[in-house]
Amino acid sequence: MEDIKLRVEGIEKSFPGVKALSNISFAVRKGTVHALCGENGAGKSTLMKVLTGLYKADAGQIYIDEKPVEIKNPIQAREYGISMIAQELNYVSELSVEENLFMGRLPVNRFGKVDWKKVRQEAVKFLKEEHLSYAPDQKLKTLTVSDIQMLEIIKAITNNAQIVLMDEPTSSISQKEVELLFEKIAELKAKGVSIVYISHKMDEVFRIADDITVIRDGEVVSSDRAENLDIDTVIARMVGRKMENVYPKEEMPIGEKVFEVKDFHQKGIFDNINFYARKGEIVGFAGLVGAGRTEVMRAVFGLDPKEGGTVLIDGQEVAIRSPEDAISRKLIMLSEDRKEYGIVPVRSVTENASLASLKNYFFKGFCHRQKEKEEVREIFQKMDVKTPTLDTLISSLSGGNAQKVLLARWMLCEPEIMILDEPTRGIDVGAKFEIYKLMTDIVRDGRTIVMVSSELPELIGMCDRIYVMCQGLITGCLERKDFSQERIMMLATGLLNSEQKGA
Repeated sequence: MEDIKLRVEGIEKSFPGVKALSNISFAVRKGTVHALCGENGAGKSTLMKVLTGLYKADAGQIYIDEKPVEIKNPIQAREYGISMIAQELNYVSELSVEENLFMGRLPVNRFGKVDWKKVRQEAVKFLKEEHLSYAPDQKLKTLTVSDIQMLEIIKAITNNAQIVLMDEPTSSISQKEVELLFEKIAELKAKGVSIVYISHKMDEVFRIADDITVIRDGEVVSSDRAENLDIDTVIARMVGRKMENVYPKEEMPIGEKVFEVKDFHQKGIFDNINFYARKGEIVGFAGLVGAGRTEVMRAVFGLDPKEGGTVLIDGQEVAIRSPEDAISRKLIMLSEDRKEYGIVPVRSVTENASLASLKNYFFKGFCHRQKEKEEVREIFQKMDVKTPTLDTLISSLSGGNAQKVLLARWMLCEPEIMILDEPTRGIDVGAKFEIYKLMTDIVRDGRTIVMVSSELPELIGMCDRIYVMCQGLITGCLERKDFSQERIMMLATGLLNSEQKGA
């Protein structure tokens, strides 16, 4: 008889206007990786929140070691040996590395006070074991998204957990860190730890999964051994149809140069940055994590300072000292970290969408709510944003729909140049296709897109030209006819430069 560590039977969960989970049943074997696959909105993250006690199921039963349990809160989940790495990173940017590592489980001495000496010792030990060079007292706001994701992974797996729930754990880390994570997963499996793994990266799923359960529209479509499945079958079950032409790239007439960045530099971060984009063009930026792509874009948009350099729009030099300056020039930027810099979780989808264009709805000191909702409703319909109501909190939407709300926010500003930093991070194949279609529609209208992405297939599939960065420098620019993953990776690792490739 198989040794089942975790089993869920008939789990159901509803929210106002939507049934998120319906009769969810599957079993996770001890010492295995069980992948959960499904589009954004399928119910995967909701199920994870039920398993960790953040949500209470309306019906159904959870079994651990074949014994029925009731999980009322995250503390109880931890007592049952359940640990989770959330899709949206849960951290406090003003706290230190060690404080974040031990958040919710700070050790106390016999006087009931926090044992900070023990916290420091354990944090130093963890960081050393995982070969991470951060100081334990370093604030998280000084780290990159990739660094923070690795800390979240460490926090989850160093908690003596017997069941580790991983929701998109590799969405923000480099390939080298992915390999470290997979090594850690192998170690955990060898110790008998069970892992529930959610990812939209099918190559990852088939590399590490022992079993795969597919969820669509809140219901289990299938649950089978990974060896009995292939990528095309899983994707077809996820989306309810066979996916054809994943990248809906169209040949557009490319116009004149409308956006140019010259001689941008910031000591120790990036140097000698020169690039341009033309009307109707999608220009990609590739590079490994830490190459400086996001830092360049933030400086261009006025979020971060720069030491020197100029921005030209329509051939005219413009001064961009803040995002407000950029928006006034019809230049916008979609951030890579939607939780930290994008959404306002305690506000509705309408308020999130209208945030950057509020001045359009204020008359004589009063907000014209009806006009605001009408315009938001119209843009949501165009972009196929799925939300129960316009008053629904954005925090209750799936990752893909939350991302489309943020895109809608910027479309309401009627931009001409759009910087999209990791626009499909943490989004399933179906939602990615919708984002790609939106991008195609945007450039068809004669607008310009600069896309930063760590996913080479989407850059190759969607871009007209690709700039590649390595250690703060642009090492090359490739035309569409020269695209290849091998060439991009050579430029991204500094093994090839523009002169060597003949650019």
